[in-house]
Amino acid sequence: MGTLNDQAVLQAIFNPNTPFGDVGLDLGEKAEKEEVDEDGLFPQAQLEQSKALELQGVIAAEAGDLSTALERFGQAIQLLPKRASAYNNRAQARRLQGDVAGALEDLERAVALSGGQGRAARQAFVQRGLLARLQGRDDDARRDFEQAARLGSPFARRQLVLLNPYAALCNRMLADVMAQLRGPSEGR
Repeated sequence: MGTLNDQAVLQAIFNPNTPFGDVGLDLGEKAEKEEVDEDGLFPQAQLEQSKALELQGVIAAEAGDLSTALERFGQAIQLLPKRASAYNNRAQARRLQGDVAGALEDLERAVALSGGQGRAARQAFVQRGLLARLQGRDDDARRDFEQAARLGSPFARRQLVLLNPYAALCNRMLADVMAQLRGPSEGR
C-alpha cells in the first residue's frame, strides 16, 4: 500500500513539522500544556515506557516495518490502555497496511479516551478526516477537520479551505480572469 497518498499521510502523522502539515503537533505553550495535562493522569514510569514503545513504533513505521510498528503500538496500548496517543499511532500503521476498518476503530477509541479534547483528540480528528478524504467522504472529512480546527489545528483549517467548493470555484474564476488579463499583453 505504498501510494503517494499513503506516504503523504504517513509523513504528516509521524513528522508533523514537515511542510505537508502539522497533523500531530501544534507549536506553542497551549499545546505543550495540553499534552502534559493529558499525560499527567498516568504513572510516570509506565508513561515513559509507553512513550518509548511508541517512539520505537514510529521509527519502525518510517523504516517501512509495519509489523514491528504495530507490535510496539500494541505493547504501548497494553501498558496504558486508557492513553489515546498509541491508538492514534496504531491507526496510522493499520491504514498503511490497508486495514482501514481497524484504523477507524483505533481513531474512535482515541476520540473516546480523550473526551474529544486536547492533542490526542486533535490528532485523531485529523487522521479520521484524512481517511475520509482518501475515501471520498468529504462531508465526514469536513466534520472531523472542523473539530480538529476548533482544537487548534492549522492543518485542519487548511483542509477545510480545500474542501470548500466555493473557494475552489473562486480560485478557478480568479485564475481565468488573470489568464484573460495576461492574454492581450502577451500577444503584442
